[in-house]
Amino acid sequence: MMESRLFAAALAAVFFCAPAAAQLRPMSDDDLSRARGQGLLAISNSTHQGFDFMRIALDADVELNASLRHIRLGDYRFPSREGTGADIDMPLLQFGQNGGKVSITNPYFEIVYRDSADAAAPREVVGMRLGFDTIRGDVGLKVNSLSGSLLVSGVDANGQPASVDSRSDPGGGKRWDGAASLAGVRAGDASGPSRDFWISVLKSGVQFQAPAGTAQVPDLAQAGVWLNWRDKLVSLTALPAMPPPAAPTPAAPPVLPTMR
Repeated sequence: MMESRLFAAALAAVFFCAPAAAQLRPMSDDDLSRARGQGLLAISNSTHQGFDFMRIALDADVELNASLRHIRLGDYRFPSREGTGADIDMPLLQFGQNGGKVSITNPYFEIVYRDSADAAAPREVVGMRLGFDTIRGDVGLKVNSLSGSLLVSGVDANGQPASVDSRSDPGGGKRWDGAASLAGVRAGDASGPSRDFWISVLKSGVQFQAPAGTAQVPDLAQAGVWLNWRDKLVSLTALPAMPPPAAPTPAAPPVLPTMR
């Protein structure tokens, strides 16, 4: 669909930005002694739980202000839970609000292969994912349904702690509609940026590794389109009040023996 292609194009723009033009000038020995640099793209390979991963990363810091609308990804039949008919139905995803920008580091594209354990047999491509090593800033969003693992903390209208967590979904996060109350999130806090934003497209479930520098292993990414984002997210608006804890069932009185 057109919206999906626009979304993919916007993400691709992060990876393949046009180089800036500048006039060349000679550098003195003193200038050279203070300069450092490396290649624009970094390629790495890893193996985890029977899968091989090839990552192509743009080793750069990027400031982004972009507004994407009417995003529908993974539009296919899923009888267990049709919901809105798509794995991700997101009318709005806005990186940066009120003229602000979102800072991201090391955007990457990763291809997932199934290891055949046979050197003579070709590996099978299972899918891919797009993500960032870190992200910090305000992100506006409206979510009709979401296939993924999402955790957003905050407070309700009474100032009490509340959260939106896909792990509370009996369907395991597949086409979950529990994030409809969100209007925006702040990624990152005083301890650092958010570290685990990525979107995968897979034909079978894959267990990805923990983000670099953490031991926070993500939930299993399911087949189809899957979004993962659980680290250091706070809602920019009040969340629905948490339901009160269920009252304990009173214990039955003991049965005393009858005296004769």
